[in-house]
Amino acid sequence: MEAIEELALKPCTSSLYLRPFRLCYRQNGTKKFWDFMRTHDSVSVLIFNTSRQCFVVVKQFRPAVYMCEVERHHPEVFQNQEKESFSRLEDPLPAVAGVTYELCAGIVDKPDLSLEEIACGEVLEECGYRVPVTDLRRITSYRSGVGVTGSRQTLFYVEVTDQMRTGEGGGQPEEGELIEVVEIPLEDSMKFAYDETLPKTMGVIFSFMWFQNNIAPKLPKNKIKAP
Repeated sequence: MEAIEELALKPCTSSLYLRPFRLCYRQNGTKKFWDFMRTHDSVSVLIFNTSRQCFVVVKQFRPAVYMCEVERHHPEVFQNQEKESFSRLEDPLPAVAGVTYELCAGIVDKPDLSLEEIACGEVLEECGYRVPVTDLRRITSYRSGVGVTGSRQTLFYVEVTDQMRTGEGGGQPEEGELIEVVEIPLEDSMKFAYDETLPKTMGVIFSFMWFQNNIAPKLPKNKIKAP
């Protein structure tokens, strides 16, 4: 996962996933405009393995996160970038700078499938668990990237057992996915959530807190250890 090499930065003139636009409008008598991007909505799933009392999350290299870290250390990288320029990154940061912990998730790009069916497909592809649609519990939906994309993500919860794991997961290599499945013990989950040395999405933090408020109180006392 962390064998990243031959890094180069160039303009993005077309994309299958992002479409930039500018909205011009008048608000309270003042003319304004706002640049934004259209992208797919998405689903995410909080997975709890009841056999071993742990959360199942994924870990992967995120180029956007990586380049934010590159700019923080080398702000000149994004300066004077002309439309057709192509620049190799000299003295790049180690790939771990762009690795994040996330919930199992995927974009909503299959109009013939329900959100639940898409979520179940992602659980199987990324984490190797085969779960029926009826096992999913919808937690909520929310907007992400409200200043740039405004896309909607729907969050589900599902419980799995070791017997439900039918594959290794890891995503679909033919689509460029390289995903590591990670287990977070329940007793360590809140410490993990607030550990800033382990980069993670807000979805991980929020869903762990939701679990503590809605699921943990119903677990047998011997299943919960003090943090």
